Amino acid sequence: MAQRNLKRARVGVSGEGEGAGPAVAAHLRRHLRLPNYETVALMLQGGGALGAYQAGVFQGLYEAGIEPNWVAGISIGALNTAIIAGNPPEQRVERLLQFWETICQPAFGPPLPAPVEHALFNSSEAVRKAFTAAQAMSAIVEGQKGFFVPRFPPPLPTMSGPPQLASYYDTTPLKATLESLCDFDRINSGEIRVSVGAVNCGTGNFAYFDNTHTTLRPEHFMASGALPPGFAAVEIDGQFYWDGGLMSNTPLYEVLQSTPRRDTLAFQVDLWSAVGPVPDNITDVQGRMKDIQYSSRTRLVTDMLQRSQRFRHVLREVLDRVPVEQRDDPWCKLAEDLSCSKRYNVVHLIYRHKEYEGHYKDFQFGLSTMREHWRSGLEDIRHSLEQPDWLDMPDNDAGFVTHDIHRDSR
Repeated sequence: MAQRNLKRARVGVSGEGEGAGPAVAAHLRRHLRLPNYETVALMLQGGGALGAYQAGVFQGLYEAGIEPNWVAGISIGALNTAIIAGNPPEQRVERLLQFWETICQPAFGPPLPAPVEHALFNSSEAVRKAFTAAQAMSAIVEGQKGFFVPRFPPPLPTMSGPPQLASYYDTTPLKATLESLCDFDRINSGEIRVSVGAVNCGTGNFAYFDNTHTTLRPEHFMASGALPPGFAAVEIDGQFYWDGGLMSNTPLYEVLQSTPRRDTLAFQVDLWSAVGPVPDNITDVQGRMKDIQYSSRTRLVTDMLQRSQRFRHVLREVLDRVPVEQRDDPWCKLAEDLSCSKRYNVVHLIYRHKEYEGHYKDFQFGLSTMREHWRSGLEDIRHSLEQPDWLDMPDNDAGFVTHDIHRDSR
């Protein structure tokens, strides 16, 4: 059943037809054996329509037999998290595909016939740019199926009302989509640890909704993706929450700083690249601003965590050389509390901007673009998993390593 479902998903995202089946089967047979990591985490950044890249990454992990036991996400990453955690392993790729094929259709009008859509997308660069820009405009004008629709009448700038109506779009369809594609009893069963981030509108504080201490509902995932002023704040237990990307667009710090510390293999999947070309026109300026704003300085955070873990790791090594009879010294006891011998391996995957994409790439929900994003994620994770020793437990003095195929291949 798993192979049949995955074959269907592979055909759906690649456009390669039935010929894609054998390649998938080959990957399914190549299950990887991991060291004894206590946590295998999948961390998903926010980025709207770019989130199909994360679905491709997840497909590659599934092919390799890697099953995360902690999935954390923000914004669109939170919605992908709900689909993954809310389904049994053999159905997750299929459900992700169903989700993305749904929300990449117009909210009201019929989608273009597949051959027409495919032909326009694969035409010249000029035609592709015009076509994808038109799809982004369609999202603004009529919304996306199973995701959001414009409010009618639209809100007036100075007219007050309930916070959950203060937005240009209504995300009620998203709740129905999540309820149809996710088993929330499974999400809350503890089979996988689930964390999604949001910002409290009233206090400005960041909040993580985690199934280890909260019974998660569709509203928690919707709150994580409620980016204003497009989407309204979501009420949870009398408090109102917005998209976590307003404050931090990646759950990296939350996962790697959690206690008690555990040997961890983490797949960090980002949708915005901090590194990029200097823009030379106003349109590209807008896109580059988003890249910088929402990349959340992932590598800076990773470098900081690596340094702090090195201090803990070195402190642990030094303590092991202190005679047992001196361990009762107060300074040794404090050092014991601060030290750590756990090891962290972070495999970083970053979506790379395509030449044809404009500043609207995060709300350009075209089916062909979605398949291109998905394919990019699948190729990147396959390439990453093919690298020798990348999944090994770190053995350096920091007990912390990072890998990134785009950085390491330069």
